[in-house]
Amino acid sequence: MKGGLNEAGRAFMTGSRGLEPELREEVVEFVAREIQVRGLTGSAVMFLEASRPYRPLGSQAMLFFDPVLRDLFGGDMAELQRVLADEAGIERLIERLEEIDEEPGFDA
Repeated sequence: MKGGLNEAGRAFMTGSRGLEPELREEVVEFVAREIQVRGLTGSAVMFLEASRPYRPLGSQAMLFFDPVLRDLFGGDMAELQRVLADEAGIERLIERLEEIDEEPGFDA
């Protein structure tokens, strides 16, 4: 997991547009599972859906909340910022959170 995230950071630093689909999926899965472990799946989906009109400001807000997000998710946030700055990345995160919410099993 960490190797892929570092690769995303290198892609970000070199200025390449967007993330590779496999890397985006890896980051989305990581974020979705972290949200699930904290028991925030429903809240996160509601927040992401409600913030739809404000998404263009989202990547800028992430710069402001970077210290909090680093504590929550740990490590380099460049790849997470890329996913959340991309409409398709946010939509995929919402889809994955909904899939996780429907999975049978234990709630965190």
